[in-house]
Amino acid sequence: MSTEGRGFLPTTAEEVGRLGWDALDIIIVSGDTYIDSAYNGAAVIGRHLADNGFRVGIICQPDLSSAADIARLGKPRLFWSVTAGSVDSMVANYTPTRKFRKEDDFTPGGVNDRRPDRACIAYTNLIKKHCKGAPIVLGGIEASLRRIAHYDFWSDSVRRSILLDAKADIITYGMAELSNLELAQALRDGRDWKGIRGICYMSPTVPDGYAELPAYEAVSDGREKNPDFVRMTRMFMDNCDPVTAKGLVQAHAGRYLVQNPPQRYLTPEELDRVHSLGYMRAVHPYYAEQGEVRAMDTIGNSIVTHRGCYGDCSFCAIAVHQGRTVVSRTADSIVAEAERLAAAPGFDGVIRDVGGPTANMYGIECTRKQVMGACKDRHCLLPRPCDKLPLDHRPQIGLLKRIAAVPGVRKVFVASGVRHDMVVFDRAFGRDYLECLTDGHISGQLKIAPEHVSKRVLELMGKPDSNVLLDFKDMFDEANRKSGRDQYLTYYFMAAHPGCYENDMRELDAFIRDELRMQPEQIQVFTPTPSTRSTMMYHTRRNIEDTADIKAEHSVQMRQRQKGIVGPGDGKRAPKRRR
Repeated sequence: MSTEGRGFLPTTAEEVGRLGWDALDIIIVSGDTYIDSAYNGAAVIGRHLADNGFRVGIICQPDLSSAADIARLGKPRLFWSVTAGSVDSMVANYTPTRKFRKEDDFTPGGVNDRRPDRACIAYTNLIKKHCKGAPIVLGGIEASLRRIAHYDFWSDSVRRSILLDAKADIITYGMAELSNLELAQALRDGRDWKGIRGICYMSPTVPDGYAELPAYEAVSDGREKNPDFVRMTRMFMDNCDPVTAKGLVQAHAGRYLVQNPPQRYLTPEELDRVHSLGYMRAVHPYYAEQGEVRAMDTIGNSIVTHRGCYGDCSFCAIAVHQGRTVVSRTADSIVAEAERLAAAPGFDGVIRDVGGPTANMYGIECTRKQVMGACKDRHCLLPRPCDKLPLDHRPQIGLLKRIAAVPGVRKVFVASGVRHDMVVFDRAFGRDYLECLTDGHISGQLKIAPEHVSKRVLELMGKPDSNVLLDFKDMFDEANRKSGRDQYLTYYFMAAHPGCYENDMRELDAFIRDELRMQPEQIQVFTPTPSTRSTMMYHTRRNIEDTADIKAEHSVQMRQRQKGIVGPGDGKRAPKRRR
């Protein structure tokens, strides 16, 4: 049964009173404003808990200078749930050159003046100062990716688990609907919660059967090319799949961070339910009156089709946070959401995105992986897609056609990025998919992320060869001509990834000019975010196998210099490349 139309989760004492509640079971504290949408993790967790009978409230971007915000809903009976928001607060607040970002799309008014650095720590301290009593549970991507010892780019140091730095009680890592629900049920019923999958906690002892990561003291001792940090990263990556992962522990000054094995993935039916929980698709009025929230321009009329990503790019946190297994919603659930959206007051007829982390992974997954777990000895897509991965874009083609036929829908766009190698290697239906997109489902541009063209750099990034990019471009150009529309590809490229030299950037510059015949616009500088393979390479200057040294440019000026090579040019000739 859908819970559509339940209204917002309460964020003021007056709303709690109108519901007839004397207290809340769980209070969520978030670094983002309260957008009641399936794109907002805090809203998803809150809605899921409420759907299972818990009384949930939410406080967003609380003022750190007083108790006024954090205490306005009282103390929760069960626990506080603290998240930095949709992205790590340090990524949200700083550019790759460590300059402070002045704007924030998830803050009313758009000015970045309400999200503190290291938000999980700041909000936990605020709660402990003014509202002691209930346990504090950290969640969201900041807590998830900082759950073990990790390299922190902004302080250029290896930090302890965020559980210790925040002095919180528990971490629920990953997408965490099930972990939070099981934790809430255990605390309500007075049962032991330490066996719940997908959580971390501190312990004086090592649970039976758990593997031990190198200790914090070993990975942070300042050694150059620290082999313990490399080994920690490998063990961490090898134990992220819920089917095959062991529990992990890591010593921190004589105590142990315990990471239980990951929580199982939601089933498609459970994911359908999560997306039918009555989201208002709006900013809560309490926050809306404080200013426009620019994120609504993107997510307000968009639909999530799936979660997870088996692209497994070395620099990306999605596979670590959401998992390497793609779980897709049923087509009926997605079309029903489109129908609700089309019937909503003020809908302009345009669905701005139908997608997920990678749009065209919808409906495509390896059945072996679902039973035996993700392979530890190979990538799903590299050097070419695995034979066990049934590349077939027909489910998404059919889905787009069904949504486009919903009364009241004028346009359906795919704004999420597309994995171009999957299209190329889908020999049967890849061209049909591209023709479907170019014939009315892209708003003038299609986003792809080749990231580089140097074979050596691409291998370190975990990205496909540049020849695949050229094959895709030929396919897109042909589909575009058939459509008769003036559309183009938007390419995302990266500078200063570990292993990238200035000559590699000159090779990229020549490729863009000679092969793509365009002026580059989307060149980003690599940012080492916590707990990715690329960040390990950046910090240790070693590859993931610990078999070779890697250049990693740490100077802000030299990192920017790499970016500057692509474009007008630096006067030096690029090395010749062969196709």
